[in-house]
Amino acid sequence: MGAMFTDLANFITGGSGVNILYFMVVLPAVLAVLTVIIPRDSFIARSICFLAAALADLILAIALFIDKEGSMLLSWTDFEINLAFRVDDFSSAIVLALAIFAVLVGIYSVSFLRKKEKYGQFYCYYLLTLAMANGAVLADNLVVLLFFWEGLMVTLFGMLVIGDRQKPATAMKALVLNGIADLLLMLGVAATAAQAGTFMMAGVSQLPIEGLGILGFVCMMAGAVGKAGSMPFHSWIPDAAEVAPLPFMAILPAAFEKILGIYLLVRITFDFYQMVPGSVMSIVVMAIGAITIVLAVCMALIQKDIKRLLSYHAISQVGYMILGIGTALPVGIIGGLFHMINHVMYKCCLFLTAGSVEKQTGTTDLRKISGLGKLMPITTVCFLVAAFSISGVPPFNGFFSKELVFDAAWESGMVFYIAAVLGAFLTAASFLKLGHAAYFGPLHLPEGVKAEDVKEAPGAMLLPMGILALGCLVFGLFNRLPLSVIQPIIGEGYDFSGWPHSITLVAISCVVLLLAVGNHIFGYRRTGEGLKAVDHIHYAPVLRSIYNCAEKRYFDPYDIIMVLIKGFAWVCFGIDRAINWVYDVLMVNFIGGLSSGMRLLNNGSVDRYMVWSFVGIGFIALLCLFFV
Repeated sequence: MGAMFTDLANFITGGSGVNILYFMVVLPAVLAVLTVIIPRDSFIARSICFLAAALADLILAIALFIDKEGSMLLSWTDFEINLAFRVDDFSSAIVLALAIFAVLVGIYSVSFLRKKEKYGQFYCYYLLTLAMANGAVLADNLVVLLFFWEGLMVTLFGMLVIGDRQKPATAMKALVLNGIADLLLMLGVAATAAQAGTFMMAGVSQLPIEGLGILGFVCMMAGAVGKAGSMPFHSWIPDAAEVAPLPFMAILPAAFEKILGIYLLVRITFDFYQMVPGSVMSIVVMAIGAITIVLAVCMALIQKDIKRLLSYHAISQVGYMILGIGTALPVGIIGGLFHMINHVMYKCCLFLTAGSVEKQTGTTDLRKISGLGKLMPITTVCFLVAAFSISGVPPFNGFFSKELVFDAAWESGMVFYIAAVLGAFLTAASFLKLGHAAYFGPLHLPEGVKAEDVKEAPGAMLLPMGILALGCLVFGLFNRLPLSVIQPIIGEGYDFSGWPHSITLVAISCVVLLLAVGNHIFGYRRTGEGLKAVDHIHYAPVLRSIYNCAEKRYFDPYDIIMVLIKGFAWVCFGIDRAINWVYDVLMVNFIGGLSSGMRLLNNGSVDRYMVWSFVGIGFIALLCLFFV
């Protein structure tokens, strides 16, 4: 089987395995342009081209994963800014993951976007995103990495504008927040290259985090976690859920951006720099992860819309990955990478189930729907599997990766472990609320939607959901399979597969899950509604005020930046007006008054002129007495 994929890839690339790296970028980009050149009314032709590009990329990715070696170098400047690509164990696994999820979400997108007006533009941006993502992962030059990294920001903006061209506020918000993170990454790349003496990534290894290295590490780390959707670069994601096509949420915030951000974070902390467990920088990275876990899941808990709830969980879950990697312990790094793959798997599945609900009912507002399990049983089962996985219920995949992160957090500091466990409790509580409100209880549909009109999603939408849900179970029961790929990335001699080693931590996690169930039962009995089962947390005396401020966006980093910018603009405007007043009013009046005074003195009187002459002579005489 492996030889077949390799031979096929070599056939496509003219027999040169090295050229696969070139085609991984060029092929999706070229076919992306083709999807918009094909006539607009040719939905089938465009869709075939779109899926063919994704499948071809998957074939090439499998070939790279099997060979795990290859490089490409095109020199074009004297400053080491060369078009350089390289594949190794880590990058080949990441590219394969990108390809698999691109195919699954792509199949779903074709069915979901059928009869949508801007489906062709979405296809184009989707494939361009795939090309840019491949380029960023395979890049072996820091400047080339930046080029593809910035290209992703362009396709992100384009996809968001598709959702609401008349009101591009969300696209601008995403552009600003991602732009800030990318500017920091640029600064970090410059500092890192200056310290290493080269732009070639293969030549940047184990730099000390001191002096210029502090600037390089911090800025590159900020760029990586910003791409992953961590706080404080996160707030565009829930807003995007309201305007962007739903497949966008599955492929970018839930999948590609998490994979790319965590990929680069591991490169920075494990390859480029030497981050020591328990060091200041290790604590900083862990703190970012812990804060992201808790604050984002707190916001997810109170959401009344499925897509916004899932968006906040996409932010919260990346905190576990950052926390695990930030420990700089093998169990934490492996746990963070394993959780990255697991998260993409179950979060894609969850967003796809939300898309099925939206396509059948016209909404994802939990206040307008309930009891859908009776009408959409397959979607409900897929949701339950993914919900169990993200909540860390054994034996699903999320349980095993979370336990590895818990183990690393336990070793690194109790405060980090408590934050991780608190996040697990609130995650389970919010998905109990979501599942109960949307899929169980009495049937309730939006006004104008009849029960006979709501049916199970089309097969092309169910297939990706089913594969992802099955993967959540397989990667849990047979976690040795994914871990056998992940563990060699950080070296030989590590084996964290099978049942978690710490029975104590597993017991604590199970107790936390039971507490979440008890919390839901208490809230449901108190309110009589699954949707309001967490209201006793939402409206608790202290939390009520905090949540009220959060819902008014007082803590939104973007809004804070905009307030500061407006304040700065107001100050600059005030200074400009003051300068204008000095020249246009004060000086004019002063000169005018001086002229009027001179006219009064110059009245033609000879006596007055004589007096002024003597006064002047006397003044000059006094100056001579004092200074000569």
